[in-house]
Amino acid sequence: MLDSKPEAKRRPIIVQKYGGSSVADVEKLGRVADRVVAAKKAGNDVVVVVSAMGKTTDGLLALARQVAAQAGGTADPPRRELDMLLSTGERVSMALLSIAIQARGYDAISFTGSQSGILTNDRHFDARIIEVRPHRIEDELARDKIVIIAGYQGMSYRREITTLGRGGSDTTAVALAAALEAERCEIYSDVDGVYSADPRVVPEAQHLPELDHAMLQEMAECGAKVVCAQAVEWARRANIAIFARSTFDKEEEGARQTVVRKFGPREDLRARAVVGEGNVALGRLDDVTRLDDLLRLAGESNVPLKDVAVSARGASFVVSLLNVPDWRGAKARITGALPSLELTEDVALISVVGDGLAATTEPLSRFLSVLRGASASPVALSATALRLGAVVPSSVAADAQRALHRAFVEG
Repeated sequence: MLDSKPEAKRRPIIVQKYGGSSVADVEKLGRVADRVVAAKKAGNDVVVVVSAMGKTTDGLLALARQVAAQAGGTADPPRRELDMLLSTGERVSMALLSIAIQARGYDAISFTGSQSGILTNDRHFDARIIEVRPHRIEDELARDKIVIIAGYQGMSYRREITTLGRGGSDTTAVALAAALEAERCEIYSDVDGVYSADPRVVPEAQHLPELDHAMLQEMAECGAKVVCAQAVEWARRANIAIFARSTFDKEEEGARQTVVRKFGPREDLRARAVVGEGNVALGRLDDVTRLDDLLRLAGESNVPLKDVAVSARGASFVVSLLNVPDWRGAKARITGALPSLELTEDVALISVVGDGLAATTEPLSRFLSVLRGASASPVALSATALRLGAVVPSSVAADAQRALHRAFVEG
């Protein structure tokens, strides 16, 4: 009897994601291509997810609004057509990167989100991935090709093109890493990992070399921009390690990064980061009997609510406007049906994120004292075991972040 041929050992799969600043021009695309080829030379199967080049998405969104306003109307661009338009940005990046890799002598192929088997719900502009069927990717990896995927997009069960909201390319990368049982997921941007605050706002921000999924997800939900919240949620469920790195650092041992795993470093209970999110609106509903109407109207208008607080005296909530491109029309519909609803814009959400923030009353007391000392008295307040949050006027948000960082992180 002949011995059966031993099964070939599977090469490790690495999923890399490159943000818009990493592929902003031809020179940077070439740098990314070199890094991808180096990962392939190291003996890995490589899947690369790319965002649109530079500020392409913002430019396309502005163009859509300009066209919608051309006839003198006040209507916002339809979300379905925005998805058709905005999804083209990542397609440009994927094709150009594939060309760059092939010019370096390596086989590569590019796929759109739908060609990659990324299936979403039927919500436009901020869809959620419900399943990944990466059969075509697996076939091309078996042919020893590098596979380039357009991030930020998928296809709904109704075969509609959908996009995944701001930061959606991160979600694409982590969801693919889970479906392909990848060794790791590397997220590349213009910063070398996660910091205790936005370094552009807080110069004293500290690099965080290691975090757990729960902490980073809380930071992302509050507005931290290195990795989007939905991506961290996927990583937490599938136990995928995320390596957040800078595209512009040299590929070498010891390069600075943030590693995000199921279990982060064991430390004393303390604050880890201060996060600010601008471009939000604060809602207040005095008549709590209309809460069901509010939830229904928000759902019909595709307006996600967070930090919802309800009592006998009414309800309050926050809306992150980045993923609501039709806010003007949605606001008019909701307030038209609910005259008692008060919406305040030109505010920001400021949060301190860490462990044990609700263990005693001292952190909340200090939080309020610091905000008042920075002339940022909150117009709304929330507190959980992992976060202290406040809505403050946008004009004082930066000062509030710096003061909170000094009091909670640097101290």
